[in-house]
Amino acid sequence: MKILLIITFVILALIAAGFGYIYWQNSQTPALGHTAGQFEPLSGNPNGVSTQTDDAEAVVDPWPFKEDRAATMQAIKNAVAAYDGAEIVEENEDYLRVLFTTRKMRFRDDAEFYLDSDARQVHFRSQSRAGKSDLGLNRQRHEKLTELYVR
Repeated sequence: MKILLIITFVILALIAAGFGYIYWQNSQTPALGHTAGQFEPLSGNPNGVSTQTDDAEAVVDPWPFKEDRAATMQAIKNAVAAYDGAEIVEENEDYLRVLFTTRKMRFRDDAEFYLDSDARQVHFRSQSRAGKSDLGLNRQRHEKLTELYVR
């Protein structure tokens, strides 16, 4: 009986430590932004997508520009506003950073948009803060935002 109690306590402690680690990961803001139009590389975990990666499993297509930079930025902001759980946390004339928070588990994903005026493309990067896998959520988010953007 005593051994069963100890095993139960150890299992509960491990579960609590796991949740604590995920909570800590979720609260950490990663190094974000761009340098000369290049985002930070993805972490290597299968929990993100980017238009600027060589990883075939994580690459997504950039978006075409609208009429000009201002119209493009407004279209991005409109798409983000129509997507549930989005908060714009940084914005300048060629860059937008958005924090997406999932409804049930409150996981946070950081998304970035870079407006490349020379190539007339919008580059995108989105990655989960916590966990190894996102079960395809960031790719699904890119697809839904693309639909909202091209309207």
